[in-house]
Amino acid sequence: MARETDISWITETRPTMYMDSDSDILFLGAESVEHQTLTYHTQDGLDLFGQSWLPKGEEPRAVVCLVHGLGEHASRYEPLGHYLAERRYALFTYDMRGHGRSAGPRGDAPSYDALLSDIGLPLTEAARRYAKAPRFLYGHSMGGNLVLNYALRRTTQLTGVIASSPWLRLAFAPPSWKQTVGRLLLRLRPGATLDAALDAADLSHDEEVVAAYAQDRLVHGRVSARLYFAIAEGGEYALAHAAEFRQPLLMMQGSADPIVDPAATREFAEQVRGRCNLLFWDGLFHELHNEVEREEVFEALWHWMEERRPV
Repeated sequence: MARETDISWITETRPTMYMDSDSDILFLGAESVEHQTLTYHTQDGLDLFGQSWLPKGEEPRAVVCLVHGLGEHASRYEPLGHYLAERRYALFTYDMRGHGRSAGPRGDAPSYDALLSDIGLPLTEAARRYAKAPRFLYGHSMGGNLVLNYALRRTTQLTGVIASSPWLRLAFAPPSWKQTVGRLLLRLRPGATLDAALDAADLSHDEEVVAAYAQDRLVHGRVSARLYFAIAEGGEYALAHAAEFRQPLLMMQGSADPIVDPAATREFAEQVRGRCNLLFWDGLFHELHNEVEREEVFEALWHWMEERRPV
């Protein structure tokens, strides 16, 4: 179960019912979900695999643009895409450079700024197709790090930002030898990758999710020296500048996350007083959206967005 933290300024209100202004039908059936694929072209000439889940034949009530985590890919968010589309939300997402079906060396990026610029691609596409729809930016893990920094460093109009298990700091200290090798590679071969040493069992209590991840050929366990240190530095930047965050923010964190540090999530939220809702999920691991309690996580996310969506 989710619990509100003991920070007194955090509130969570959940209406018991929502009425749609255009229709008596609030939820669409699964057969009314449309899946589309597209290609995004980056500023430096890479093709990124993009996809969306849309309410078929309906204007979306809002659009969510999602950025996934290290080593994975956007197709792993299909259940969330269906959940949102059935509630007349559109989900736009993409495989980050060096991930999934997108171009680029596995687990590498030329710069942190390039990753931030890539986030603008689905946001721009969403605005082009649904100019009147509110836009939410959602990031998980490394994606959570990126969306927080995107909101801090780039000028954009967003209805809200969601950071799920954001990689602000890791829950563990990498071995000293790996840090030493990584810093050496950063000077000599910054694109060279090391094993990220991610244990699939740390993602979720759902054994089917863990098995599927381990067998997924689009998943990789690599991270380059420059990507690792860029994300680590981005996390520290976000924590140092959290008081400057101006967008409505939902942060969701599993208390038993063995990958990212829950204390860092709380540290960020404590500096965004009055604009942040922080939900801790007792005993849950890293991928809240893939936990056994995923429906509860989806519901909390959707309620938060509905409360902030302009009517």
